Amino acid sequence: MAGRDVVVTGGTSGIGAAIADAFRDAGDRVVATGVEDGAAHRLDVTDADAVSAFFAGRAVDVLVCCAGVIGRGTELTPEGFARTVEVNLTGTMRCCLAAAEALRARGGSIVLTASMLSFFGSPVAPGYAASKGGVAQLTKSLALAWAPDVRVNALAPGWIATPLTDPLRGTEKEAAILSRTALGRWGEAADLGGPALFLASPAAGFVTGAILPVDGGYSVA
Repeated sequence: MAGRDVVVTGGTSGIGAAIADAFRDAGDRVVATGVEDGAAHRLDVTDADAVSAFFAGRAVDVLVCCAGVIGRGTELTPEGFARTVEVNLTGTMRCCLAAAEALRARGGSIVLTASMLSFFGSPVAPGYAASKGGVAQLTKSLALAWAPDVRVNALAPGWIATPLTDPLRGTEKEAAILSRTALGRWGEAADLGGPALFLASPAAGFVTGAILPVDGGYSVA
């Protein structure tokens, strides 16, 4: 499995960075993109020209789409809602389309980032919940559209300790989260590495269109 060419969008922080590290540790060649100033590979997934240019002529065995935003409160405006959907859902599709030819050529696989909010609503982040629900359906749709050449699966993280969830730590919401999570703790970004490696590996060679919860049991409580 080692020695593959792997692209991780949103791979410079949080879950994306941990997944990028897991593939590197497995011996793969990893390009991790981010929008931060100073990122070695800067890529704004909302910029169609930039995405096309980034993937043009690039060898890709595995594409992992982790670029995402959340705007708690601001998503109850049309502008805030549209921004989140543009990054999380349309940006994901944009990258998948740009990488499709390279992935087909190598019999590659895609791992998308859904969420437990693919299945639950959110009173403060409707754009995030809607976009992640869309990612879940995109996973299933692309799995059908691109079979048998490209497998497409998704991770559905639960409450993971990342910069996106930092505002919730130490609040009443945290107590509610931990009381419902069967394993009794926040997830760590590194908890997503193993599942991502599995979905992209020959061990998951007969798995496509699947959405794998990595949530410590939150969704079954």
